[in-house]
Amino acid sequence: MMDFRSALDQICGADGALSDEQKRHFDEQGYVILPNVFSPEQCRRFAAEFDRLSAIEGAEGGKEVHTEAGAPRVSNVFNKTDVFDVCLRSGPILHAAYHLLGDLKLHGANMRNPLKGQGHQNLHSDAPKESQRDWRVANALIPFDDMDRTNGATRVVPGSHLWPALTSPDSPVTMQLTEAEQSMLPKDRAARHPRQIEVELRAGDVVVINGALWHGGTLNESGRNRRMLHLSFTRRDLPQQLVQQDYLTPGFQQRLTPALHYLLDTHPLSSAA
Repeated sequence: MMDFRSALDQICGADGALSDEQKRHFDEQGYVILPNVFSPEQCRRFAAEFDRLSAIEGAEGGKEVHTEAGAPRVSNVFNKTDVFDVCLRSGPILHAAYHLLGDLKLHGANMRNPLKGQGHQNLHSDAPKESQRDWRVANALIPFDDMDRTNGATRVVPGSHLWPALTSPDSPVTMQLTEAEQSMLPKDRAARHPRQIEVELRAGDVVVINGALWHGGTLNESGRNRRMLHLSFTRRDLPQQLVQQDYLTPGFQQRLTPALHYLLDTHPLSSAA
């Protein structure tokens, strides 16, 4: 019977396994940077395919999950193109997600490119939590372009995944707080947090974030492209952001092995009732 450990062995084996230092940093700081996961040529292909799909979908881009003014988006990525299939087989990304979540499945796959003067987000986390280490989501940020402070680098607050949980900008916390814990919450989630850092990456590097970590996009001041795939994973007992089975196409199904079906939590269309 398949579990994610056996699926991982079939997809990538030990390739990309985290070092002890990377695991420690991920556990303590809430994120881990994985250098040179994709080549410059792969990133150029990713960027060109994002531009192609975004031009087709226009203002409706991302509608399967949500659209965003000022940031062209594309969702349901793998059913629209095979260009990003290599991301589903990336050992460093899958090993990082497995370290955090154990038995897991794909949560979502969304691309985004904040335009000049756009992209700033309130501090938030990607999932609620009911206890301090109730990890639910791992989010791999895969930039197709260099990402720095001038074009909207993602900001994170290291270690905040161990603090009281932020969720959406209008939902303060998901756990009952003591007075000391209450004092840790930012008074203005749009403002710079005193402990935040901006994650600067070269195209092809990846940062994997614990979904409980406080983070958010920053303003694209320069207008340079900051095209990115957000590839997220969740525990198998939790719902997907996009139910992959509902969108599975015959073309994508033909590219899936049993291990990838397990990762996506899908089954062949021919066996559907």
